Amino acid sequence: MHPSPRRPAAATSNPAMLLLLLCLGWAPPGWGWPRGSSRGAAGLPPNATTPISIMGLMPLSQSEEDQKSRIGRGVLPAVQLAMDQIRNESLLNPYFLDLRLYDTECDNAKGLKAFYDAIKYGPNHLMVFGGVCATVTSIIAESLKGWNLVQLSFAATTPELADKKKYPYFFRTVPSDNAVNPAILKLLKHYHWKRVGTLTQDVQRFSEVRNDLTGVLYGEDIEISDTESFSNDPCTSVKKLKGNDVRIILGQFDEEMAVKVFCCAYDEEMYGSKYQWIIPGWYENLWWESWINSSQCLSKNLLAAMEGYIGVDFEPLSSKTNKTISGRTPQQYEKEYNAKRGDGQSSKFHGYAYDGIWVIARTLQRAMNYLNSTNKHQKIEDFNYTNHKLGKIFLNAMNETRFFGVTGEVVFRNGERMGTIKFTQFQEQKEVKVGEYNAVDDKLVIINNSIRFQGLEPPKDKTIIQEELRKISLPLYSILSALTILGMIMASAFLFFNIKNRNQKLIKMSSPYMNNLIILGGMLSYASIFLFGLDGSFVSEKTFETLCTVRTWILTVGYTTAFGAMFAKTWRVHAIFKNVKMKKKPDPAGRDISIRPILEHCENTHMTIWLGIVYAYKGLLMLFGCFLAWETRNVSIPALNDSKYIGMSVYNVGIMCIIGAAVSFLTRDQPNVQFCIVALVIIFCSTITLCLVFVPKLITLRTNPDAATQNRRFQFTQNQKKEDSKTSTSVTSVNQASTSRLEGLQSENHRLRMKITELDKDLEEVTMQLQDTPEKTTYIKQNHYQDLNDILSIRNFTDGKDGEKAILKNHLDQNPPAQWGSSDPSRTSKDPIEDINSPEHIQRRLSLQLPILHHAYLPSIGGVDASCASPCVSPSASPRHRHVPPSFRVMVSGL
Repeated sequence: MHPSPRRPAAATSNPAMLLLLLCLGWAPPGWGWPRGSSRGAAGLPPNATTPISIMGLMPLSQSEEDQKSRIGRGVLPAVQLAMDQIRNESLLNPYFLDLRLYDTECDNAKGLKAFYDAIKYGPNHLMVFGGVCATVTSIIAESLKGWNLVQLSFAATTPELADKKKYPYFFRTVPSDNAVNPAILKLLKHYHWKRVGTLTQDVQRFSEVRNDLTGVLYGEDIEISDTESFSNDPCTSVKKLKGNDVRIILGQFDEEMAVKVFCCAYDEEMYGSKYQWIIPGWYENLWWESWINSSQCLSKNLLAAMEGYIGVDFEPLSSKTNKTISGRTPQQYEKEYNAKRGDGQSSKFHGYAYDGIWVIARTLQRAMNYLNSTNKHQKIEDFNYTNHKLGKIFLNAMNETRFFGVTGEVVFRNGERMGTIKFTQFQEQKEVKVGEYNAVDDKLVIINNSIRFQGLEPPKDKTIIQEELRKISLPLYSILSALTILGMIMASAFLFFNIKNRNQKLIKMSSPYMNNLIILGGMLSYASIFLFGLDGSFVSEKTFETLCTVRTWILTVGYTTAFGAMFAKTWRVHAIFKNVKMKKKPDPAGRDISIRPILEHCENTHMTIWLGIVYAYKGLLMLFGCFLAWETRNVSIPALNDSKYIGMSVYNVGIMCIIGAAVSFLTRDQPNVQFCIVALVIIFCSTITLCLVFVPKLITLRTNPDAATQNRRFQFTQNQKKEDSKTSTSVTSVNQASTSRLEGLQSENHRLRMKITELDKDLEEVTMQLQDTPEKTTYIKQNHYQDLNDILSIRNFTDGKDGEKAILKNHLDQNPPAQWGSSDPSRTSKDPIEDINSPEHIQRRLSLQLPILHHAYLPSIGGVDASCASPCVSPSASPRHRHVPPSFRVMVSGL
C-alpha cells in the first residue's frame, strides 16, 4: 500500500537536478510514483539483472537557508558518478545497486517516518546510505541492530556516533570531529608546543571534542594550563587565558562565536607573533562577513586578530595523484564531479559520498565472495530484516573494507574512518592549505614555506623563563663585612675595657659578667653576617648546606646570649624597684623572554615547625624584656648605673628584630636587599647595645675618674601615679608620703652637720687648753654636758661597736646630769666617773666616737648600716630622729 499522492511543498526549479533525482529513483511526493521507488534500470549492462536496494536517507528539500539540505543535494552528482562507474565495471554482476532516496528534512519525526515507510512499503533494503543531521542519524542508527541493517554515513561527524556499544551497526566515511585531535597533537609536537589552553563554546558538539582532546593530550607531555568555556560572551574567558599566560589557544566554536572571540582577542592584544590560535576549519568561505555586523568590532581589527590562525578539518579530496579504486585520480574525479553538477550546489562531503558508494559496493562484493565460498545456496538477495546472519556478514565485510579512494585511504577502525586531516592558515584574508595529517600512517606533512608566523619563528607556548641565579653583590658584601669588622673591633675594645676595669666600682655596679655576655652575644651576631653573605657564587652547594645550619645557630646563640644578659640586668632593676617586700641587695660585682630568578635559601623538612618554636620562645623572651624595660623606664640608679641604657637596648633590639624579621620575609626574592637588611639590623642592634652599655662608662671614667671610688648612694626619681588600694605599698606611694619628710630630714641633716663641726672645734680647744686637773673635770661637767648628751643621744640610733656603746651608756646611767659638777665628799679619786671624765679618756673617746658618729648618724636619715641587715633604731629615739622606712633609702656621703 502506497501513501496517498500529495503535492510537494517546493518543487525543484533545476531541470538538471530534477533529472538526476529521477535517475536515482527519487520522486517528489504526489507525482504519482511510490515514494522512494526506483524507475527501471535503463542503461544497465546485460548481466546486471537483479537490483540490490539501498535505503538513502538525507535532507533533500529546496530551501536555500537549510544548510543540511544543501549537503544532500550537493552530494547527489557524486553518488550518480559512483553508481554509473560501478555498473560499467560490472563489479556486482549479476546485481546492480538500486539507491532509493528518502527525504528526512533534517527533522527527527519526519526522518523516523521516512525510515519506517521505507521498511514497510519499500523492498528489502540491504543497507542504509546517508545520515547528515546528527539528531536524526543518531535516532535511526540506534535502532539499526533490531533491523540487522548496516548504515554508512558520509556527513555525520558528531563524536557521539563513535560509541560502538550504542551504535554497533553504524559506519561513516567522513572522519568524526574527534579525528582532528590526533592531528592537533601531531602539530603541537611538531612545533614543540607543550603548554596550551582551550576555549570552548557551551555546545555538546564542541564539548565532546574538547573532552576527547583532553584524553588525547593526557600522557603526551603536553599541559592544558587553562580550560575555559562560554555561552555567549567569550571576553571573560579570553582575559583568563591571557592572565594564565596561555599562548597556544585551541578553540572549539562556530562562526558566529568566532567573530566575538577574535574581537575580544584584539581588545586583549592576544594576537600577533606571541599567540597562535587553532580553531575548526570547516567554516564557510568568507565566514566572518556574515557576522561582522553583529559584533562591536571594526572589520580591520577583526582581520588583524584573525591573521595567522590555523584551521583544522578533514580533507575533502586527497592531494595525492595516485589512481583510486575507480581508476581515476582525485583530481580527475573532481573535474567529472564539477561537470556533472553543472550550476548546481557543491558540498565538501561529495568525495566522501562518492567513496561511500564504493564502500557499499566493495562490502557487498566481499559478502558475495564469502557466501560463495561457504554456502552456495544462500544469496545476498535473500536478506531480510530478520536475517541476523546476513546482517552480521555485511557488518564484518564493511569493517574489513579497505581501498584508496578520492578522499584518501579508506579504512575503518571500529567503524570510524581513518582519514586525512588538513591544516589551513588564514593569510591575507584567505585560507591557505599549509599541511595535512594522515591518520593511517600517523604522519604530519607541512608544506614547505607555506605556513607563515607573524614573528621570525613560531610563537612560544609560554613566556620563556631564563633562570638566573640571584647572587649577593660582592661590593655590598664587602661594605657590610667592613662594617662588621669595625663592629667586632669595637666589641673587642669594650671587652678589654670591661675586663681591665672590672674592679672599679663603676664597672662592678653594672654587672661586668653580664656585660661580657652582652659583648660575646654581639660578636657572635656580628660573625653571622659573614656567613649570611655567602651564597652559590662563593661556596659550593654542599658547603652552602652546612652554612645554613652554622649561621642559624650562631645568630640564635648570639641573640640569646646578648638579649638574655640584657634581660637579666633589666630583671634585676625591676626586682629591686617593683618589689617593696624584698630585702636589701648587696652591690653587684659586674624578546618574549622573562627572567626567572633562582634563589638559594635554607630549608628543611620541618622548617615551619622549627621556625615556629624559635620565634615563639625568643619572641616571648623579647616581649618580656620589653615589658620589664617599660616597667623600669623612669628609674635612674647610679648604683645600677646602666639600667636606663639597658632598657633602651632592650627596646631597640626588640623593635629592630620584629622589623628585620618581617622585612626579610618580604624580600626573600631579593637576596641583596634581604642580606643588606639582615646585616644592618644585626650591626645596628649589636652596635647600639654595646655603645649604650659601655660608652657612658668610658665617658665617666675619663671625665670623673674619682667617681668610681666615691661612697655609694641611692638616688631615684619616679613619676607619681595613682594606684589602687592593693598597690598602696609601692614605690610611688612611698614617694608621695615621704617627699615632705625627706625635705625636713635634709634640713635637719645640714643643721646637725654644722653642730658636729662646732663640737669638734670646741672639744679640740678644750683638750689643748685644759690641764689634767680637778677644775678640768668640773669645767666639762658644767659647760659640756649638753654636748656629750647630744652625742650620746645621737649614738643611741646606731649599731656601732658594742664596747663603745656600753662605755657611754654605762657612764650616763651611773652619772645622771644632776650629779655632774656636785662635790659629794664620798666620791674618791678612784671613782669611775673621774676616770671616764679625765682629759685622757675624753680625748680618746672623742677620737673614736666622732668618726663613728659620721657613719652611725646615717640611719636617722634613712641610711644603711654596713653591719646589719636592717636599720638599727633605738626604741627611745625621738620621732624627729627616726629613719625613713627601708623601702625609701638614701645613701648620704660627705658628713
